[in-house]
Amino acid sequence: MRQDDEHSGFDRPRRRTRPRTKDRPSYDDAPVARVVTIDRGRYTLRLLDTTPEEPLVTAMKSRPLGRQGVVVGDEVRVVGDVSGDTGTLARIVEVLPRRTVLRRTADDDDPIERVVVANADQLVVVTALADPPPRPGLIDRCLVAAFEAGMEPLVCLTKSDLGAADPILDLLRPLDVRAVVTRRGADGLETLDELREAIAGRVSVFIGHSGVGKSTLVNALVPGTGRAVSHVNEVTGRGRHTSTSALAIELDDATTGGRGGWIIDTPGFRSFGLAHVEVDDVLRAFPDLDDASRDCPRGCTHAATEPECALDLAVAAGTVPAARVESFRRIVAAKDTTSW
Repeated sequence: MRQDDEHSGFDRPRRRTRPRTKDRPSYDDAPVARVVTIDRGRYTLRLLDTTPEEPLVTAMKSRPLGRQGVVVGDEVRVVGDVSGDTGTLARIVEVLPRRTVLRRTADDDDPIERVVVANADQLVVVTALADPPPRPGLIDRCLVAAFEAGMEPLVCLTKSDLGAADPILDLLRPLDVRAVVTRRGADGLETLDELREAIAGRVSVFIGHSGVGKSTLVNALVPGTGRAVSHVNEVTGRGRHTSTSALAIELDDATTGGRGGWIIDTPGFRSFGLAHVEVDDVLRAFPDLDDASRDCPRGCTHAATEPECALDLAVAAGTVPAARVESFRRIVAAKDTTSW
């Protein structure tokens, strides 16, 4: 190119010389919402600074989130039209850090974890005392999942007018797990005062196998929810799936005495895999046993067959109740058994 060419100063820049910015938009001022339910890629949200009477917001996940999962109970930042008007659509742009995560696998040999809900602080294990009969092994598995997730467990025993609660209560007592018992009164409604007190001011996820009455409880606690209910099959003794998706419901002041709270109703399940759980994850939920286990040899499974388990030494020394150690070993053993 000639030096006196008037266009010589406008050469095309060389590759990779164009400056690029790594700055991304800040959404610190975007409103925060809780994911209430999910249906085919559409997320229903409740803005945290709104009342239950205000409309819910429909949103989609923004492309920058990629494959990052969004589950019921997540707290997210949302932009766009958050009025909740018919036909509007907002965008989820950020998922805030989760405080707790309840996971399960389809089976014990399934390596894929499935997040059930996020940010719940209480796991309510709903179990019928009859019709269908209780399955203590499945209760133990749910307790293991709660302890691993860092959630406080609560066992709700339904249909006490049809079956005795004492055998289940005896199993839970050494673990210091709280239990509430409900029954149907003469007017056909569940007696729920103790359960209302237990869930007030908490984010509680209701979980249990099909037919135990989860949706019936939800409908009684929050009238107008309209969760579908069904009967137990007389031949198999099992319930039929009626709830097909998780749903978070905000509790009103009348239900909680002004303390608020949320309940999350989940679909009924027939298995609760714990392939992702390690024994030490459960042990951390029992501070007294965790302290005693520090003298265990490396690789100790804390089972009754371990010859040098420090838990047995603690029982012999009288520093840990034998019934508590036995109960701990029972729920840990439920992780590896296929009989529920």
